[in-house]
Amino acid sequence: MIESHFGESPPLSVGVEEELMILDAETLVPAAAVDVLVRGAARLELPGTLKTELHASVVELNTGICGGADEAIDALRELRRAAARIAAEHGLAVAAAGAHPTAPLESLPVVQEERYLAMLERVGRPARRQGVNGLHVHVGVESADRCHERLEAVLPWLPVVLALSANSPFADGVDTEMLSARAGILGELPRAGAPPAFGSYAAWEAWVERLVALGVIQDYTRLWWDLRPHPRLGTLEIRVADQPTALERTALLVRLLVSLVESAAPRDGGGASRGDYAQNRWAAARFGLDAELIHPDGDRVAGARGLAAGLLGADPPEPEALRQREVAAAGGGTAVAADLVARSLA
Repeated sequence: MIESHFGESPPLSVGVEEELMILDAETLVPAAAVDVLVRGAARLELPGTLKTELHASVVELNTGICGGADEAIDALRELRRAAARIAAEHGLAVAAAGAHPTAPLESLPVVQEERYLAMLERVGRPARRQGVNGLHVHVGVESADRCHERLEAVLPWLPVVLALSANSPFADGVDTEMLSARAGILGELPRAGAPPAFGSYAAWEAWVERLVALGVIQDYTRLWWDLRPHPRLGTLEIRVADQPTALERTALLVRLLVSLVESAAPRDGGGASRGDYAQNRWAAARFGLDAELIHPDGDRVAGARGLAAGLLGADPPEPEALRQREVAAAGGGTAVAADLVARSLA
């Protein structure tokens, strides 16, 4: 059985991971300097940690276990500020967004650690193209069965979350005509998108253990789905969102996801339709809040903007991808990078 710690932290406890780009402060191009930020943070008392990710020009900010969304956001604010201070001391800057506006994805250097090099060897070019950044939110749940139940209840609403978070219109230095290019790039990985409908946590666990025994995957962290059980942490991990630039957008998304885990109702008759999900995920990545989505109840079409307003209880803010396009139209890709740096700490 997979090591499990469900129920060991309070239900609806929160942990958040943000992926920030590290840039040369003058040229605003990605800089392979994650080791500089990780070493610098190790000397500080922080409400979390700075860690490596696949690419050496990205630093991952991890909060500890927080009692709720507000505590997690306060921790992220301090982690962002610490990362920016360390970066500035070394001629660097940090910027939060789903992707860099000008850098070719395959030009980004990879951290020279065994786990990342093994991923490159097995997955190939799609792995080298994963120079995109996301917001991952962990929500504590009481039990393994409850985790599976919450996964199925939350899944149909994740395209609305993607529409709200869309923040990667550029990839390889061009406007992709998607508001979230990241969503499609992640889809190039094996075991991406929506998890299969297993029917129960026990069935998911048995499937994972069989793939590990066959040598197909090392462990369940090689499942790059939009959400997944994380039994070692006792959480449901939701990974669909693009990395926000403004901390206020991160706060909105974290609060929304915690609310969904708490209150979303499972679809009548069983699990969510994976076909509906695939269609809605694409539409949200393409059109953001202007997307027309198959309603989570499955029997009608609804606008993403209206669905988001219903979840938030207010008119939703426009996707940050639109801001990137506006800045690019006025000043080009370097102006976009400068705007991302400025707004990441505003």
